[in-house]
Amino acid sequence: MATPTTARSGEGLPPELADATRDETTLRRFLHGLPGVDQVGVEQRAAGLATRSIKKASKLQAIDMAIAMVDLTTLEGADTPGKVRSLCAKARRPDPERPDVPQVAAVCVYPDLVATAVEALRGTPIGVASVATAFPSGRAAREVKLADVKQAVAAGASEVDMVIDRGAFLSGRYGLLFDEIQAVKAACGDAHLKVILETGELVTYDNVRRASWLALLAGGDFIKTSTGKVSPAATLPVTHVMLQAVHDWHKATGQLRGVKPAGGIRDTKTAVRYLVAVNEVAGPRWLDPKLFRFGASSLLNDLLMQRRTQLEGHYSGPDYVTVD
Repeated sequence: MATPTTARSGEGLPPELADATRDETTLRRFLHGLPGVDQVGVEQRAAGLATRSIKKASKLQAIDMAIAMVDLTTLEGADTPGKVRSLCAKARRPDPERPDVPQVAAVCVYPDLVATAVEALRGTPIGVASVATAFPSGRAAREVKLADVKQAVAAGASEVDMVIDRGAFLSGRYGLLFDEIQAVKAACGDAHLKVILETGELVTYDNVRRASWLALLAGGDFIKTSTGKVSPAATLPVTHVMLQAVHDWHKATGQLRGVKPAGGIRDTKTAVRYLVAVNEVAGPRWLDPKLFRFGASSLLNDLLMQRRTQLEGHYSGPDYVTVD
């Protein structure tokens, strides 16, 4: 457990950020010294950007971009190898009648089903993501969490979605969380690490900003809003705060980190609003699956239906796409 005198690694960071990670005291001082989030301002900006209209040609481009950013996800207790293989087939060929539809970015499953997904996606660039660290609660001994990560990576996961202990964060044990994220990052090896903040339990935008910076300081490759198991999950204002964090991180360090909203994003209109936010808040450089993802299961179905509508001029309905 971290103590006020425990030294930490700030390797690769600018001096002012490396110093912030030196011990519990400096970490707390840094996180609580971040500028406060203007709640009214961020909510008004999110609402204003959500009214932007996108014309037909641009809308088709946005739909294809959103499809390529989907982490197609199944995280249910009743998941089976057969269900995962079916999901992987959809990831490879989202619309069987239209080979020009992009493949999704990744398939996200529990650790025990990673090997099934890896085999089903062999020969494709589609990633295999695995949730870990006692998902979705984050309540387990660190040894158990690290074993969870190592199991997923050994089975072939190229991405790991860890969930933070929100109780530790809300009680101010920032050093414990920093150390845990660093330990998980080390256990990931070459796999990318997405740090799930579970923003619906963090209560305030200031906490979302602090948790975002904590995850970035500790080495997270992505910051992710939610497990999808807690309401509210992803929201546009929260995602704005997180996009601003990775934008500011890049300005401070030159390093590019990603954002993944997850939970509750079910239709094309909402997905396009998130893409507008990415462009306006973080910048066009983040309009890339390497830096922005949607954690979703049902979203892909609507994207495919709306894509057909754009191309054919009429609404096709769910009978023309595979529905999970």
